Amino acid sequence: MRRIAVLDAPSNLGLRPPTPTAVPGCGKAPGALRDQGLLARLRARDAGCLTPPRYDPGDWRPGDGVCHAPEIAAYSAALADRIGSIIDRGEFPLVLGGDCSILLGSALAMHRLGEAVGGRIGLVFVDGHSDFRHPGNASYVGAAAGEDLALVTGRGQADLAAIEGRRPYFRDIDVVVLGIRAQDEYRLDLQAAGITTRPVPTLRAEGAARTAQWAHEELADCAGYWVHVDVDVLDPAVMSAVDAPDPGGIAFAELEILLAGLVDTPHCLGVELTVFDPDYDQDGAYAAEIVNTVVAGLAPVTAPNAVSPRLLPAPSQRVRPVGPAPVIGISTPDDAQESSDDAAPAPSSDPAIEVELVGPPASVGPGLLRRRPQPEADDSGESGVPPPVTEGSPPSVTSIA
Repeated sequence: MRRIAVLDAPSNLGLRPPTPTAVPGCGKAPGALRDQGLLARLRARDAGCLTPPRYDPGDWRPGDGVCHAPEIAAYSAALADRIGSIIDRGEFPLVLGGDCSILLGSALAMHRLGEAVGGRIGLVFVDGHSDFRHPGNASYVGAAAGEDLALVTGRGQADLAAIEGRRPYFRDIDVVVLGIRAQDEYRLDLQAAGITTRPVPTLRAEGAARTAQWAHEELADCAGYWVHVDVDVLDPAVMSAVDAPDPGGIAFAELEILLAGLVDTPHCLGVELTVFDPDYDQDGAYAAEIVNTVVAGLAPVTAPNAVSPRLLPAPSQRVRPVGPAPVIGISTPDDAQESSDDAAPAPSSDPAIEVELVGPPASVGPGLLRRRPQPEADDSGESGVPPPVTEGSPPSVTSIA
């Protein structure tokens, strides 16, 4: 059994205001989902809330670059620290946004982790929109929530696309995009970049379960992967409480099956959920449906036979197992269930594995992965982490991402 840790990231910084005097409502999403019993139903540890900077577009004008860029950059670094701490404990992070700009924090955490283990981390991007607007294909940029995939693949201004000098956080070939609409504005740009996509018509034709397996296979060369879910992947006929509802999406049941397939592997490192806006959900019905879907979709993570997260070795490492593969973090499943939320995880008794490095050993970044000591040898180094549709009418909302 893997223990889930729920972290709130209620940032609105990546969205434009819905009206000149209003603030986007998706910052309320974590509270609305918690009110539906999300943590209790997941038996999750409460990892707290990372409070974002104040939402204030000020006198931003088109041509000024991404709005709130300094605030988003600082928040992303802090969010990456928090995600890293969760992974260090051997837990599965579920990050509740907030808008899609929280992906920058998750991406930064994954890049740090990849550097620590000497491998690459991939991204499964489940979203109704490609969010691939950048200076190379648009007259101007402004709302990071409509540009997050471009930014995390290294496109755009350096203060967001290259935090800590890391660029890109995810390579194009390590990204799989699922659920965009068939006529997405930037679909040809994704194709030209070599980013693999499966729009809704193809996803439905192949089925959600087979699509999840296909995503696994597409990322087979990665050490592990992160899952981004924007709830606007759902069709507005079943869930319209988002800033930019767009017809042609999937149903709750399809999202549940897709999510379950994506997390049903120790190589899935965590999930984030974004863009749900409780301002368009006055009776809480959509929040309840989302929680039902997330709880069912994450069932493979909390199943009794689920194993702790593992990262595959980097291609430059040849691994000779000498026992069962160790896991990320230092807590065992039993410890995770029996310890209190604030208790320090107990050391794991899993044996180490021996790794022969063809290239230079990986360095460990701060706040990510406490490695077990390895015996000294002339031809080996440290291992890192080893392998093996109820109908409804959508509100009249202007797209602001």
